[in-house]
Amino acid sequence: MTITRTLAGLALATVLVSITPAVAHAATGLPGQATTDAAATASWGAYYAPGRGAKALGSLRVTGEDHEDIPAAATARISGKVYDLTRKSSTCGLAVFRITYRTSGGNLPFKHHTVRDCSYGTPKSFAFSYRNVYEVELKVCSESGKSSKPSNTCLYAGAWKVIYLSK
Repeated sequence: MTITRTLAGLALATVLVSITPAVAHAATGLPGQATTDAAATASWGAYYAPGRGAKALGSLRVTGEDHEDIPAAATARISGKVYDLTRKSSTCGLAVFRITYRTSGGNLPFKHHTVRDCSYGTPKSFAFSYRNVYEVELKVCSESGKSSKPSNTCLYAGAWKVIYLSK
């Protein structure tokens, strides 16, 4: 029985690896995609919070990738909408972005950018930009309370969705 579960898990992992989000492919510049001189624009989402209490979708535009630098750095403009799908006034939908950027010393630290919507039926639009971007990841959460930061459960439970990775 353990072998069957292991084989089933491996088969599922193989399928998941082969079904990579089209957005990540479009933004990473696989063959046939935009070059360093052109801007790459791709849609991402819809991504849902566990339990489908929130949803986020949008687009990402990348300009200025410099492939002489390792890793490449670019300016990313991220826009979209966050939806609170719960009817509770005490619950909010969050789109948490983890932006990994390149410093002048060549390090790759990250910062979080959170967009919160606490109004059922009225999505919150957002748009922001970051420079020297190496990778953009997203996690969608639905949480009680209106604190200024996402909870540790939101940040550390589950997997981040890669919506951009510099090539």
